[in-house]
Amino acid sequence: MNVYLDYSATTPIKPEVLEAMMPFLTQQYGNPSSLHSFGRESRKAVDNARDQIAKTLNASPDEIFFTGGGSEADNWAIKGTAYALKSKGRHIITTAIEHHAVLHACEYLEKEGFQVTYLPVDENGLISLDDLKNAIKSDTILISVMYANNEIGTIQPIEEIGRIAREHRVLFHTDAVQAYGHLEMDTKNLPVDMISISAHKLYGPKGVGALYLRKGVRIHNLIHGGGQEKKKRAGTENIAGIVGFGKAAELAYIDVETHDQRLTALRDDLKNQLMEAIPYTRLNGHPERRLCNNVNLSFEFIEGESMLLSLDMVGIGASSGSACTSGSLDPSHVLLAIGLSHEIAHGSLRLTLGDMTTQEEIDYVVKQLPPIVQRLRDMSPLYEQVKEGNR
Repeated sequence: MNVYLDYSATTPIKPEVLEAMMPFLTQQYGNPSSLHSFGRESRKAVDNARDQIAKTLNASPDEIFFTGGGSEADNWAIKGTAYALKSKGRHIITTAIEHHAVLHACEYLEKEGFQVTYLPVDENGLISLDDLKNAIKSDTILISVMYANNEIGTIQPIEEIGRIAREHRVLFHTDAVQAYGHLEMDTKNLPVDMISISAHKLYGPKGVGALYLRKGVRIHNLIHGGGQEKKKRAGTENIAGIVGFGKAAELAYIDVETHDQRLTALRDDLKNQLMEAIPYTRLNGHPERRLCNNVNLSFEFIEGESMLLSLDMVGIGASSGSACTSGSLDPSHVLLAIGLSHEIAHGSLRLTLGDMTTQEEIDYVVKQLPPIVQRLRDMSPLYEQVKEGNR
């Protein structure tokens, strides 16, 4: 059996999405900027996709700007705001557990003379609203806090953060790449100025995303060139990708509640069975305020990479809390931020479910994972000490 449990990394394209894309990969190839009928067909398709996405956010279509993905949307929101408002201030607030698209953009701006405050999180991955209030200064121009964490699934109090930002007249951006498609987002009531989203996290194609930019918010362009996207994001549009994004977004929000209930039940079953079957295991992330499809567990006395390879050998695709960067193994910055030691962070596993996940697949993982963990622990000197009562 082959079981894919890495939906937070990417999702397969749904058949309905591919069907919507196909004409724009074959017959309807006009440039949307062209005035002839071929171009007008493409322009109509882009406008329709913009409408589809706007409806899911209860936004106006002219507040949706297509990008090459979530990372570009994050970079645009952060750098665009920084350069647009640098005469007003140079202070930005974010968190220690953001996606690297946000963290590295902020690190870049620090080299450009901006000051960045990285808010800590508690053991469940939540920021403190008091910490946020205390961090705001007279020259703070932007707060960027992710909607839900891509590793541990914790959902931040976005509405409360937005209210604080509004009270202090500070722009608020949220990276909602993981949350979009799972959580309702009503921009008419949600005090957020910019939202980053991506197609390939909700059964759409890779290489296309969008930035919701509230009317009246002015940020500098990230990409310069032609006059596409109302002269805010240059480059000939990825028509097929945009059409696929629009269809995927529409499908995702047909019945979010039923969808989330099904995944929550499977998630909790997987989590409960594994934690009962495997001792010295901890759940990472908030026990309740978490994405419906996310299970992140740490297993003491083993390394996540060995676990991933062993799971792959029995047909299970998952991801680890550890990441390989530049040839050296570093534990996840998210897991370290919630207080895990390097050793425990290295033994972490992220299992993320999706629309194609079945109960049969959950049962298969529950059967395969415990003996894998036991076999790896049997090779660990630290685990030997535990068995002998010396730890």
